[in-house]
Amino acid sequence: MVPLGPTPFRPIPFEPTPLGLIPFRFPGLAGISCVFTTRRGGHSLPPFDGVNLSFDVGDAPTTVAVNRRQLAAGLGLSRWCECRQVHGDVLHIEPAPTPLGTAAVLEGDALATSAPGLALCIKTADCQPVLLAHASGRFVAALHVGWRGNVLDLPGSAVARLCAHYGCDPAGLFAVRGPSLGPQQAQFTNFATEFGAGFREFYDASAQTVDLWRLTRCQLEAAGLRPERIFGLDQCTQSNHQDFFSFRAARVTGRQMALIWIGAGA
Repeated sequence: MVPLGPTPFRPIPFEPTPLGLIPFRFPGLAGISCVFTTRRGGHSLPPFDGVNLSFDVGDAPTTVAVNRRQLAAGLGLSRWCECRQVHGDVLHIEPAPTPLGTAAVLEGDALATSAPGLALCIKTADCQPVLLAHASGRFVAALHVGWRGNVLDLPGSAVARLCAHYGCDPAGLFAVRGPSLGPQQAQFTNFATEFGAGFREFYDASAQTVDLWRLTRCQLEAAGLRPERIFGLDQCTQSNHQDFFSFRAARVTGRQMALIWIGAGA
């Protein structure tokens, strides 16, 4: 895996498991598991075809429930927590589990827990899923970073709140950004009103694109994470909608998930 440092990313091989999962391990943190799902497999019908894991996009609820239970069983999970994501900067610390077969009601875009065996889930279809873990392995967090979340500096504010709550230094955190909208595809024709001058260094005026991957990396570094502890899976969801759901590629589509949890034996 390649750190999200000041230099450009080198591509990370895309090697999903037979279940269509992309696992990730932070170096030295054997007790922390991270998984990014793809759209491969599952029971949903077009236009949600594959493993759609969201109740909020128009797919048949019974099918979504089957997909979610199949995913949980395949990962050996009995508990997880998710938010009804609203493109804000609200962080929920130590939330209660969400029933696997029902839609989330807790509004927010970030979660953190120290409870072993409780997976934190982020649903995406172009937005950046960012998973964090402390080097001690005692807590993990998951962020849903859409472009609005970047404008609000959700990565930075979440890190500050995590460190204040758990009494740690941000240099002790690891982070990984999952498949999401790549730099060449992230076009914003209303950049001036949606982002503003403060984000101009991430904007390519000729292509009207914003490098959201680099922006998130810089926000994490500014929050105090060490560059060598920030990782990224450079898979653009819009460019590869055969493997990933992409809202920009198809407005009516499903959602994949990013999950992180502390092993039950930790």
